[in-house]
Amino acid sequence: MPRPDPARPRDESPGAHVPGSAPDSSAGSTPGSTPGGLATAEEIRETPEFAELQRTFRRFIFPMAALFLAWYALYVLLAALAPEFMGQRLGGSTITVGLVLGLGQFVSTFVITMVYRSWADRTFDPQATALRERIEGVA
Repeated sequence: MPRPDPARPRDESPGAHVPGSAPDSSAGSTPGSTPGGLATAEEIRETPEFAELQRTFRRFIFPMAALFLAWYALYVLLAALAPEFMGQRLGGSTITVGLVLGLGQFVSTFVITMVYRSWADRTFDPQATALRERIEGVA
């Protein structure tokens, strides 16, 4: 990021945004009402678009997290309560059911990450970008 030239005066005209300055107390409560047209975090959180963005995120994340935690809990419970099952060798080799399920934990982590990334690219990111652009006055 380029550094500001200290010899160059800052634009401090009325309504100009000065980074690091406190919001004008006379400003309204609509997004973009602070000096320079920037919205405060509280204003953004109160918008219907942000509430919808949160709902969209939670509808994906909570079930996905629950699914992964159930899968992990199953693995831990099987290891604790069914050691004979987890110790069974597959096809006469030295590879056991426990080893395969343990490696499955890693595989499932990567799969969940790819599924989330795909979902975010398709669904969440466009909504978040639209909200950011509206708040910043781009759209």
